[in-house]
Amino acid sequence: MVETTIRVMKSVGAFVLKTRQLKNLIYTLYLASKDPRIPLYVKILMLLIIAYALSPVDLVPDFVPLLGYIDDIIILPLGIYLVFKLIPEEIKAEYREKAESQVPGSNLKWVGLAMIILVWLLIAFWIIAVFWL
Repeated sequence: MVETTIRVMKSVGAFVLKTRQLKNLIYTLYLASKDPRIPLYVKILMLLIIAYALSPVDLVPDFVPLLGYIDDIIILPLGIYLVFKLIPEEIKAEYREKAESQVPGSNLKWVGLAMIILVWLLIAFWIIAVFWL
């Protein structure tokens, strides 16, 4: 019984650590998105991934058994991995250091909210343009 409890506590601790690392990676992307050395298509992909990470709306709703959480477990890390592959190594290292030394403030929340609203407005305009115009 004690061994099981210890294993569960280690698993919870590992999960919390991974969550913090994911938050740090998203903040790294946010900081790097302002860098002029990064190509525009990579910046757009970065902003989409940040918006997806901060958005309360998922591609597959969380109430769908298994699939609702699998999209968060697969899509977000895969998107972050892809973007980090597209960023040059020296830029990655620079912004990882900045993200680790800075604590994201409340400004990031407002920027995230603005990005989410912008993405959903763009999707709405696209749907209107495709289906009504």
